[in-house]
Amino acid sequence: MQNATATSGHQQSSTGAVNQARIGKGLVIKGEITGSEPICVDGKVEGSINLPEHCVTIGPEGQVTATINALEVVVQGKITGDVTVNGRLDVRSEGSLTGDVIAERISVADGAFFKGKIEIVRPGERPEKTNSASTKKQFSSVRDEPTYQTV
Repeated sequence: MQNATATSGHQQSSTGAVNQARIGKGLVIKGEITGSEPICVDGKVEGSINLPEHCVTIGPEGQVTATINALEVVVQGKITGDVTVNGRLDVRSEGSLTGDVIAERISVADGAFFKGKIEIVRPGERPEKTNSASTKKQFSSVRDEPTYQTV
């Protein structure tokens, strides 16, 4: 039942790669996920994922309706919710993200879907949570031209 189990631990395989926790495609988790290791989601998650020092991968079967705070996020499945990344957000060609993004770096592959706002911050810079006016790019998908909105 590999697809219906959640595993954890920083065990190294014989190739030296670090394993990550996995939420199998048969699992549905509602609530908050926190921890101290990378995670791969192939199931469904509703709530929040808070792993600011680790990578979150949404696998091809993954469906996440949550706010995400992580060091890096790789999207191969579907995310609905806001994403804050201290490093890089990578939306792969089969990925879908609907929500606002704050990141140092972002990559959206050809064929991927993205709808929301993007705020790029400098390394080490913390985004301000104020209502001051700022200009952000807003995309309805990767194929559309950006529109600018003052908020």
